[in-house]
Amino acid sequence: MKFEQTHPKAVVLVSGGLDSLTCLAIAQKEGYDVFPISFDYGQKHRAELIAAENIARHYQVPHKIIDLKDLGRMGGSALTDQNIHAKDYDASKAIPNTYVPARNIVFLSIALGYAEIIQAEAIYLGINCIDYSHYPDCRPEFVQAFSQVIQTGTKAGVEGQSIQLKTPLLYLSKEEIISVGLNLQVDYSMSVSCYRANDQGEACGTCDSCTFRKQGFSSLHIPDPTRYIPS
Repeated sequence: MKFEQTHPKAVVLVSGGLDSLTCLAIAQKEGYDVFPISFDYGQKHRAELIAAENIARHYQVPHKIIDLKDLGRMGGSALTDQNIHAKDYDASKAIPNTYVPARNIVFLSIALGYAEIIQAEAIYLGINCIDYSHYPDCRPEFVQAFSQVIQTGTKAGVEGQSIQLKTPLLYLSKEEIISVGLNLQVDYSMSVSCYRANDQGEACGTCDSCTFRKQGFSSLHIPDPTRYIPS
């Protein structure tokens, strides 16, 4: 009797930005059937979610968008609160006002539940601690702590079938991340990586996220495919 061979599954957190797009491509390259998951957490603009939908459509993979608008309604971040303005990049090492309290904890918890339901073997998260905005939930310590949560707080972990939390970009610069993606034929024009993007997906060019992205393409001496708001 002939049995159909299937690939292992991986849940990939896809924001619509450059890093998560690269993560999705890496997960596919590593042999996983990918199941991207995105979150509508009340962010001010829809551009990244639209980008996430387009990315999933391009890779022809099933895509879930989870409604977490109440997270945004609580405020506390320039990404969700209309009364807080996202600042331009200033090279500060302080945690900026674009930090969304406990965002990655909430996102990963839901992604973990989804992974258990579909019996996925891995969760991919596109965080990095090199070119980043000093968010506490983008550090190696956070990855280690949540990996322990997976081990001790899930049926899969208790039964010895633990789900791996994979963060392949954790120690890469933006330049290195883009290089990895280009080797995987990633089309970065599909992604939006701006804290202040408009409804057309055009980026501001001066926030933290835009600055790191621009520096990455500039360091590689290749054209930046980002669409910027006309000055």
